[in-house]
Amino acid sequence: MAWWQEGVFYHIYPRSFADSNGDGIGDLRGIIARLDYLAGTPDALGVDAIWLTPTYPSPMKDFGYDVSDYLGVHPDFGDLDTMDELIAACHNRGVRVILDYVPNHTSDQHPWFRASRASRENPFRDWYCWHDPRPDGSPPNNWLGAFGGIAWEWDERTGQFYLHSFLKEQPDLNWRNPAVRTAMLDVMRYWFRRGVDGFRIDVLGMVLKDPLLRDNPPNPDYDPATSRRARNRQRLVYNRNYAPDCYEAARWMRAVADEFPERMLVGEVFGPPEVLAGYYGGERLDGIHLAFNFNLLGGYDTPFTPWDARTWRAIVDASERGLPAGAQPAWALGNHDQSRLLSRLGNDGLEERRARVAAAILLTLRGTPFIYYGEEIGMRDVPIPPDREQDPARFGSAGRDPERTPMQWDDTPNAGFTTGIPWLPVGDTRINVAAQRRDPNSLLALYRRLITLRHATPALRRGSYRSLDGCPPDVFAYVRAEGASRAFIAANFAAEPRSIATPAEFIDRPLLRTSHPAREERATVRLDLDGCEACVIVTDAA
Repeated sequence: MAWWQEGVFYHIYPRSFADSNGDGIGDLRGIIARLDYLAGTPDALGVDAIWLTPTYPSPMKDFGYDVSDYLGVHPDFGDLDTMDELIAACHNRGVRVILDYVPNHTSDQHPWFRASRASRENPFRDWYCWHDPRPDGSPPNNWLGAFGGIAWEWDERTGQFYLHSFLKEQPDLNWRNPAVRTAMLDVMRYWFRRGVDGFRIDVLGMVLKDPLLRDNPPNPDYDPATSRRARNRQRLVYNRNYAPDCYEAARWMRAVADEFPERMLVGEVFGPPEVLAGYYGGERLDGIHLAFNFNLLGGYDTPFTPWDARTWRAIVDASERGLPAGAQPAWALGNHDQSRLLSRLGNDGLEERRARVAAAILLTLRGTPFIYYGEEIGMRDVPIPPDREQDPARFGSAGRDPERTPMQWDDTPNAGFTTGIPWLPVGDTRINVAAQRRDPNSLLALYRRLITLRHATPALRRGSYRSLDGCPPDVFAYVRAEGASRAFIAANFAAEPRSIATPAEFIDRPLLRTSHPAREERATVRLDLDGCEACVIVTDAA
């Protein structure tokens, strides 16, 4: 199997991981200095790849997702030489490097858009989505922006609207123009030649929209009390997952990746498995290699996924049924746009136990797991005072700042992140890497044990998945299998203990408990699960 099918990915928000020069902003050299934490040392986390959110030059209206130069590095993070150094340092440790690719839009300060905006006759005019108003002077249709308001901005100088699916400073590119496709696909080639191993593709499902610009219909299920985004009052029929056009865009990108050995693409796409299947290329699997399944996370167009065994099993089983043969999902429990895992799991004293169960599921499911930085030590959302708020794209009570705060390396005032003033406030420094490295039963120790077990067990790296019936309603149990290698996972979502029968082949095998990862124990005929506890039993790992 390919490396990306068996690997564990680590999602880094570069502004918040490690600051090397004391300006309060994380940078590439800071990441280099912390690579031993991730891989290559006996007590490393043991990940196989890192994904960096955008490091390109940008006005930072949307913190890098408004790109003004796809071929450079923002001075806050370093320069191209530093990026080359980071790639080499990662490769020396056997770690792959994935960059963020932002194909849907640029910054309004990108030279392409500045030229496009200059006049209707400019050669770059058709590189973006310009349209005349309706006869009454209103925008071309009713599409809404992800961050609020109508998705069209009037340009007085040229007398047309341009489309911006996000901020008005992020105009949408026109991928129906062959010149745009050529230029943007060449961006991928540029970074592949520099040694990048792949891309996470931002909002792939919005790259191509309805060419007729039809209005989106209303969403009958919209509930303003539970939705974080006003655009969800529409069903995004014509400007998201517009098929088959978006699936064809995935094939264009895959064809470029296939020009280079062992490169991969993972797409940010939203929808049920049957929608995600199209991005893989259907039965031909000639689309992107992986499509994120965010359904264990939720929180984009729906409330966050409830802590419920039956719900989690249904999501995983639906993924298994819905993806094409030979495809596998990419699972994540957090990212830079969503509230942190610990903060979503309650405030009753059991939230860390729940997070341990979630970690066991993430790292034992069939598919490729993505860990968001700080998740492995239990970082939480950090309250942001109004005078420290940074995120201009607010669609929650405090935007996305609470989940983007600095990595907590130790218990010093700035958590070892910077010698200067951190760009966002630091969280509770009692939660930190240094302390958890010393504790064999810490959350960090559990992540390390799970990743080590995954690497050592063929069934967990590449085995089949089968969920088990006959369990208590609060228990989600499944078996992974690859040849003679077997793994049995049982996760108790209830606060109270539960007991289930241990499958015969796993009796007297070593047992890993999420509540006490350092405990040496062997499975018996009955598996007694404490409240909010998972157990992992394998037949063939040391």
